[in-house]
Amino acid sequence: MREFVRRNHFLLRRLHSLAGVVPVGLFLVFHLFENSKAMYGPEAYNEVVLSINSLPFILFIEIFGIFLPLYFHAIYGIYIAADARHNVSQYSYGRNWAFLLQRITGLVTLVFVTYHIWHFRVQKALGVYDGNLELPGLPSYTIVAEALASPLAKVLYGIGIVAAAYHFANGLYTFLITWGITIGPRSQRVSSLVTNLLFVLVSAMGLTALFAFQM
Repeated sequence: MREFVRRNHFLLRRLHSLAGVVPVGLFLVFHLFENSKAMYGPEAYNEVVLSINSLPFILFIEIFGIFLPLYFHAIYGIYIAADARHNVSQYSYGRNWAFLLQRITGLVTLVFVTYHIWHFRVQKALGVYDGNLELPGLPSYTIVAEALASPLAKVLYGIGIVAAAYHFANGLYTFLITWGITIGPRSQRVSSLVTNLLFVLVSAMGLTALFAFQM
């Protein structure tokens, strides 16, 4: 396996980079936007959930369009992180700190997303929420609001949302360099400003959605 990874490192690294943006990163933004509909009340949120759940081949899309790319990105990311050298203790340059934070937020996001999938998707498929569902498939407003009712749950979800937003935004900055889109210093400075703004916007959208769920 190690020899396979070594021989195909360039291809795997590119696939890892691509998967982090398309589809995983785009789905993150869409999912937080979807949840932000809770600001308009239970009916608006439930309507969005129902429309998504009514898509044809939704399980196929979830498995092959979201879960497999997500865990490929996560597992290969752990391999990259384990093989990397961090310069934070020697240098104070911002990108070195960003490099380290990317690895930390990646691990936090992996734990957070895995719990989120288990709690709201896998258990639901196993019938754990039997008798409490307002809608088939994805969780309804009431179930989400109940799960986020405690202050501790809101804090932990808030940390997970901010970590995921940072990991996506900073990963997008690296993606643009990796794929030769931002080559020179000027384009990279502009990219840094744009992705930092994206981090703030995605975090704000996610936190707004988080606190919109009220019992």
